[in-house]
Amino acid sequence: MKGVVFPGDYTVEIATVDDPTPGPRDVIVEIRASGMCGTDLKFYHDGMGAIASRQPGPIVMGHEPTGVIVEVGSAVSSTEARVGQRVMIHHYEGCGICDPCRSGWTQMCLPGASAYGLTANGAHAAYMRAHCTSIVQLPDELSFEAGAALSCGTSTAWGALKRLDLSGDQTVAVFGQGPVGLSATLLAAAMGARVIAVDLSDERLERARVFGAALTINASTSGDVVEQLRSVTDGLGVDATIEASGSAIARRQSVQGVRSWGRAAYVGEGGDVSLEVGPDLLRRQVTLHGCWTFSHQEQAACARFIVSRNLDLDALFTERWSLGDAASAYEQFDRQSSGKAVFLM
Repeated sequence: MKGVVFPGDYTVEIATVDDPTPGPRDVIVEIRASGMCGTDLKFYHDGMGAIASRQPGPIVMGHEPTGVIVEVGSAVSSTEARVGQRVMIHHYEGCGICDPCRSGWTQMCLPGASAYGLTANGAHAAYMRAHCTSIVQLPDELSFEAGAALSCGTSTAWGALKRLDLSGDQTVAVFGQGPVGLSATLLAAAMGARVIAVDLSDERLERARVFGAALTINASTSGDVVEQLRSVTDGLGVDATIEASGSAIARRQSVQGVRSWGRAAYVGEGGDVSLEVGPDLLRRQVTLHGCWTFSHQEQAACARFIVSRNLDLDALFTERWSLGDAASAYEQFDRQSSGKAVFLM
């Protein structure tokens, strides 16, 4: 079959790879939608490097998989997976035995996890192999596109909101209105919270308003972001923040912008941040959470919440592509000026 691979240097290739075959505890999923994630861009720029040496042949990209099971391994019971089942795939595969794996946090597997689309073949292809414990039921009410969003970005936003213990009488500022931040805006507004969206793009801020943001701040044109957050909260600061841009400046502002006893969640990968521990954290009793994706249980819970609130998760997507257009798709996605993108099979 054909699969999308990253040689590096901002290039994409459609490579011929072996059709996947299941081991005893595996399933084969016919991919219907495979989302594009900002995490992909590092490897789009630089290639897979040493990671590619962990398996023979090129690594198929794509860690936001959803589709239909077409084959199950010999040791997979009918209660675990069945042919014809609509599924999402939690994009990490662990040992299945250690405490993190048993609690649904396979990315924190103590012996070490494999990541689909990074150290194991992913979903930018017609078919994908996954361990049976990696699958999560996709509700019939949700499209395969929605399932792709839930397989990474949207569930990551959900996981951060749950860590923040957000309630409907609180105000949350979401820094960065890319796919993860926009998902956080949608979910937090549906939870009843007042959402303040922060970004550098008026286009993205307009989308945030459509998705439920009560207020927006353009950090490039609106002056001191922290002072603005205080000005709309009686001088106190917001109850909670989510930092989804990966910007060092936004990370600092997301901590400084919460009130005393406030909570901040870091979601964006990479980079660094500079904080004054006393005034920024300690003397205001601020809690800072590092939020790395989500558990299997949280992915399923997020899907149920979206169904129960009748949220239009498909509206996240502004670009829909075929695999044959992968080079153009990633060239455009690399500009990071539009919404979420997905390959449809």
